[in-house]
Amino acid sequence: MSSPQILNIGICGFGTVGQGVWKHLSAHLGDLESRLGVKLHLARASVRDLTKKRDVKIPARLLTTDPLAIAKDPSIHIVCELIGGTTLARQVTLAALRRGAIVVSANKALICEHGPEIIAAAQQHGGHFFFEASVAGGIPIIKVLREGLVANRFTRIYGILNGTCNYILTQMEDRNASYAEVLADAKRLGYAEADESLDVDGWDTAHKASVLAWLAHGVWVKTDQMIVEGIAGITPADFKHAATLGYGVKLLAVISRDFVSNELSVRVHPTLLPESNVVANVSGVFNAVSVTGDVVGTTFYSGRGAGQDATASAVISDIADAAALLKHGKGSHLLGEDQGIRGGGCRLTPPERIRSRYYLRLTVQDEPGVLARIATVMAKQKVSIASVLQTPAEQAGAAALVLTTHESNERAIGTTLQQLRALAVVLAEPVLLRIGDFEQ
Repeated sequence: MSSPQILNIGICGFGTVGQGVWKHLSAHLGDLESRLGVKLHLARASVRDLTKKRDVKIPARLLTTDPLAIAKDPSIHIVCELIGGTTLARQVTLAALRRGAIVVSANKALICEHGPEIIAAAQQHGGHFFFEASVAGGIPIIKVLREGLVANRFTRIYGILNGTCNYILTQMEDRNASYAEVLADAKRLGYAEADESLDVDGWDTAHKASVLAWLAHGVWVKTDQMIVEGIAGITPADFKHAATLGYGVKLLAVISRDFVSNELSVRVHPTLLPESNVVANVSGVFNAVSVTGDVVGTTFYSGRGAGQDATASAVISDIADAAALLKHGKGSHLLGEDQGIRGGGCRLTPPERIRSRYYLRLTVQDEPGVLARIATVMAKQKVSIASVLQTPAEQAGAAALVLTTHESNERAIGTTLQQLRALAVVLAEPVLLRIGDFEQ
């Protein structure tokens, strides 16, 4: 690979992140060039509307409404795909890779849905694909897995990967406020989108978990192969009950691999974490990831997970890596070449082998014998009750039963929930949370 004198950078998508990349790259250009030993040139950017006013000003001659023109331009060495979505973004990414360019992306949904195709295109045509900004924003977790901890086999990776959900849960706990109230506040403050479902239903976290699972284990796990549950069913009462039991509540991605059975599970769900757990104490819009490797043990990473500056920082980090690759012709970022080795025939863990303890909140009729009927249902599935709390429910004539279980499995607890819903004495949808018995 010949080393160009000036590296031309094209930005496809000039929204919040795209403008952040242009702004920070321009501000630190001299310092970056000095460190990298190469000249960087912000050549072009694509926008949807040429007439729209933007916070970051760039010459009109550098703007286009056609991102594919940037992707196909042979003079552009590094293409930043910051469009979002999975349709046009896919076209842009593949067009650039097929001419041997480097693509930098912050698009976790694109990687989750089209990762194998993208990596194959990069390998076939000599392009390269960087995606540090796709997971956990300002935390360099992708570099950690593919470079810093490359000597390790990862038994567990878990953490908070969505700042919107973490903000909502933190505010619900701190203010004793309802989910709906905090969600409305989050939208006003710009922490939540107008359509919040991608975040609060767990899908954004699931996309990111898919990326991490591939990096750590060489296996593409689609979201329909995961347990994916969101936070909308959690109430202030759950935080009070959790605190009584010594726990906090977080929406986690959990990636676990058993190297004896060679099974991998990827799941996303609200989780009770012991108050002493470091991840349990990460609040607001911050993300946190705990990584356990067989060589290093457990390491922990925390930082802003989203927003213009955090995401732009990760994109610029990838641009710097891309520049080093173009200058020196080598790097540790080359994706796909050895990732299949990590997979090693790994298969997905069946539900009966995904084990956990559980927190179960039931709204039931306040009458004698109810607990016995519930215990009978649970006993039939060999789900053993560890503790019981009973408090008044909001509706008249009802009580709230909070049960924790001894270790069980996903198949048994799923059947238990189905049978509990069928009981006339259960008055509302049960709330099930996993208990995270992680060392840290």
